[in-house]
Amino acid sequence: MPTVSAFDQAMMAKALQLAAKGTYSTHPNPRVGCVITLNGQIIASGWHRRAGEPHAEIDALSSLPAGQAKDTTVYVTLEPCSHHGRTPPCSDALITAGVKRVVIAMEDPNPLVAGKGIKYLQAAGIDVVCCVLETEAKALNPGFIKRMCEGLPYVRCKVAMSMDGATAMENGESQWITSSAARVDVHKYRAKSAAIITGIGTVLADDPSLNVRLTQAQLPEIAEQKIPPIRVLLDSHLQIPLTAKLLHTKGKVIIVHSTGAAIDQQRSLKEKGIELWEVESDRAGKINLTAVLKKLARAEVNDVLIEAGATLAGAFLADHLIDELIIYTAPVLMGSQTRPAFLTPQWTSMTDKVTLKIADWRQVGDDWRLIAYPVYN
Repeated sequence: MPTVSAFDQAMMAKALQLAAKGTYSTHPNPRVGCVITLNGQIIASGWHRRAGEPHAEIDALSSLPAGQAKDTTVYVTLEPCSHHGRTPPCSDALITAGVKRVVIAMEDPNPLVAGKGIKYLQAAGIDVVCCVLETEAKALNPGFIKRMCEGLPYVRCKVAMSMDGATAMENGESQWITSSAARVDVHKYRAKSAAIITGIGTVLADDPSLNVRLTQAQLPEIAEQKIPPIRVLLDSHLQIPLTAKLLHTKGKVIIVHSTGAAIDQQRSLKEKGIELWEVESDRAGKINLTAVLKKLARAEVNDVLIEAGATLAGAFLADHLIDELIIYTAPVLMGSQTRPAFLTPQWTSMTDKVTLKIADWRQVGDDWRLIAYPVYN
C-alpha cells in the first residue's frame, strides 16, 4: 500500500478547504479543490467554481507557466475525469503537464469515471495514491454522491419549533417561532441547495417566496452563486393562487401535480413560465414522493431542502426519504393547541419511532440548531 505522509494529509486538507469554496456555486457538478506541490512547497492551487468552467486541476495548472508542472505532486479531492463532458478530461491535462504523482481523496462515483481516471493516469506512468481524507471528501458532496449511486438527491428537512415541539399554532400561525439569526441561517441552507421543496398547504397558509435573501455581508460566497435554487411545489390539484409570491419571484418554479388537474389552471401557469410535472400518485392517492425525487435527480438536482408543514414533512419522514434534519429550537413554549413537527398518523407504536444520530448541536442567535441523521429500521 502506498505510503501517505503527514504532508500528504496536510496538502489534501488544503485542497478540501479550496473545494468548499464552491459550496454555493458548482451544482450540478461536485465541489473539488486542487493543490500542486514541488519539493515540499505549494506552487499552485485551484478549485472548481461553476459547471462549464475549468475543473480544479485545470484551474491550478493554468496558474503555472508552461513546463512548470513537470515532476510535481498534485493533490485533488476527487478522481480526475477521463471523459469529455462540458470540459476536456483533466487526466489528459495532468499527463501532458508531466506531473509525477497524483494524490486523490476519493474515487468519482460518476459511472463515466468510477476508477477510469486513476487507471488512465497509472497507464501513463504516474504514481497514484487514493483515499486520503476520503471521509472528509465525501462530506463535501453528499448530494452528488447519492445522485450518482442511487439516482436520488440528498434530502435535508428544515424544522423550526418551540421547546415543547410545536411548529405552529393549531390555526396555522407560525411566524415567527425562531429568531432572525436562525432565519438567516436557513437562507444559507437554501443557497447551498439545488432545489427547495414545499407543499400547497404552506403556500396557502404563509404565501412564501422561498428564495435566497442574503446580503454579501451575511454570506460573502453568495457572489459566487450563479443559479438560485429551483422552487418545487407539490400541489396535487393545482390549487395555487395565480397571485402567490412563489409565481412572481425571480427563479425557476416547478409545480408537481397529479393526473386530472384542471386544464385551465395548467394553461394559466404555463403562460407565467411555470414548469409543470405530472407525477403518479401513490396507493394513498398522494403524489409519489420517491417519483418526484427521482425526477429531480434526472434533472441533475443534487441536494434538496424541504421547507414544509407537518403533513408533507411527515410524509417524507414516514417514507424514509429524509437524509438529514436541521432542527431549530427556540426558547419558547407554545402549549397544547399546536401542530407537531411531523404528522405521521400511520405511526401507532414505539416500534415506529426513528432514531436520530446527532451530528452537531450549536447556538444560533437565541435559538439552538441541531443537525441529525435519521436511522431508519
